[in-house]
Amino acid sequence: MGPFTSPAALPEFKVGICPPDISAWMAGNVGISGITSVDSAASGPHVALLCLMHGNELAGAIALDQLLRAGLVPTRGRLSFGFLNLEAFGRFDRSRPTASRFVDEDMNRVWDRAILDGPRHSIELDRARQIRGFIDTVDVALDLHSMLWPSEALILSGVPAKGRALATAIGTPTLVVADHGHVNGRRLIDYPRFADPATPFASCLVEAGQHWEQPTVDTLLASVAGLLRHLDVVAPDAPLPPAPGPTPTRVARVTIAVTATTSNFCFVQTYHGGDIIAQRDTLIAMDGETEIRTPHDDCLLVMPSLRPSRGHTAVRLGRFE
Repeated sequence: MGPFTSPAALPEFKVGICPPDISAWMAGNVGISGITSVDSAASGPHVALLCLMHGNELAGAIALDQLLRAGLVPTRGRLSFGFLNLEAFGRFDRSRPTASRFVDEDMNRVWDRAILDGPRHSIELDRARQIRGFIDTVDVALDLHSMLWPSEALILSGVPAKGRALATAIGTPTLVVADHGHVNGRRLIDYPRFADPATPFASCLVEAGQHWEQPTVDTLLASVAGLLRHLDVVAPDAPLPPAPGPTPTRVARVTIAVTATTSNFCFVQTYHGGDIIAQRDTLIAMDGETEIRTPHDDCLLVMPSLRPSRGHTAVRLGRFE
């Protein structure tokens, strides 16, 4: 067992990619800034590709900018490209790359009807309200994200079976994780339009790799290609990466989401997302004086945050199905 990981300040992160110039897409074409939509005029689903839910996650914006510039259009249905937290993105500073995740609050924690219909205001909440009407027209949404800490790429499917089915059909990344989200707010994939098992609409969230690295962009492009080919809404010669060879998909269900309850949460060693702890009851972290142990054998560590803030998710623990 290695030494405990100190909950000290964040290390310095290298930025290996450049923010894209999305000025051509800022106005949008649906009456909402940052939203560009292309209608095929043929019957089919409304598919939305979304990025910049967090303003410093450049890879998704690079991927969508590249697809828009390549002229990607649907052969049926409607295809939309959404650049979401424009305020935070506009503040990105490569010398302080973690500072522009959001301005006031995490935009991916406000997708609760009570919050959206409530009285309070913030830059992110007001933006969510601005795009909510658009989201309510979407049949399938793919939310493109990246990660701060080293981790295997994965797709978060949320709770419903339709989310897991969609994630498995996308095929890239090959690790699918079904989870209930976070105690401090609902994500877009938890929004009732997508999370309610009684509706036909579905959404997944791709965590494609570390922020600010080119392979993360490549994984997001592959995920988009997998989705659009699965839905049969693009031509065979569409400007998308080639389909990969068949690779078995692994599905894990989160059994426990560990939330840091103190400011002294620390792991007993530097874990990476995707690590599997073989034995049940293995000590993996301390939350102040409280031991955090694995609840079952072959426990998957999902996106451990090596510097979790109090009240935020430190790690999710999963069991393979």
